[in-house]
Amino acid sequence: MRFITYQAPAGPALAVGMGLSQEFVPLPGQDLLGLIQRGEAGLAQARAAWAAGGPRLPASSLALLAPIPAPQRNIFCLGWNYAEHSRETAQARGKEVKLPERPVFFTKATTAINGPFGDIPFDARVSEQIDWEVELGVVLGAGGKNIPRDEALEHVFGYTVINDVSARDVQSGHGGQFFKGKSLDGYCPMGPWVVTRDEISDPHHLRLRCLVNGVVKQDSTTAELIFDIAAIIEWLSLGLTLLPGDIIATGTPSGVGFARKPPEFLKPGDTVESEVERIGVMRNRVCAV
Repeated sequence: MRFITYQAPAGPALAVGMGLSQEFVPLPGQDLLGLIQRGEAGLAQARAAWAAGGPRLPASSLALLAPIPAPQRNIFCLGWNYAEHSRETAQARGKEVKLPERPVFFTKATTAINGPFGDIPFDARVSEQIDWEVELGVVLGAGGKNIPRDEALEHVFGYTVINDVSARDVQSGHGGQFFKGKSLDGYCPMGPWVVTRDEISDPHHLRLRCLVNGVVKQDSTTAELIFDIAAIIEWLSLGLTLLPGDIIATGTPSGVGFARKPPEFLKPGDTVESEVERIGVMRNRVCAV
């Protein structure tokens, strides 16, 4: 199954699709976070709605929002979780290349959430060094604490695409910490939908690509993750209770703008495409505000 959230006259609305279908059946009065929290009962209701053969809406006719427009808490993120990205980051900063021995976690504020086709704000008063980072997003189904690695994937509800848009000058201007430069409004496009885990047989062999104005900037595969999804969940849940509906951005591969020679950054009018194989493509335009 795949779930979308779209803008309806009365507000955000949820719909379900099956397989690779681009048509969706509305689930009135529901939202994805609530459905996830209901566990198997929520999934069973969605299956029944599809099987009932009600009106089907083509995705192309809908104004898609992030699948979870208002997460219950910050998005968990991984830094330096691809070896080549770790190397390009170290080299760009003139530091010794050293791969992380444990996952590097940070978060993005919930107000950074943006839709899969929403505009990325560009405010020169805030940042002039806006960077792209395509990532595989993981949405948790069952929560838990101290989750063993061999059980971790059972806690996954599904997968989505995330662009961890980053204001590099803000990031460096505040001591090099991640949070502020990663959390500006609109700096977390997500979507275009969430694909349930049964649709993705192996999330560790998915191609990721990021294009800017049609030019490929990032092209890699989740096989290159330093810490795979099970390891991420094991480490993150160690002493920290994870909740149904939590969102994890698993890290970005090499090819980001600030590490290029010379550095490249997004500017008003640019279009960023973020793609993860078997999930989908987002297209976000950079717009001056």
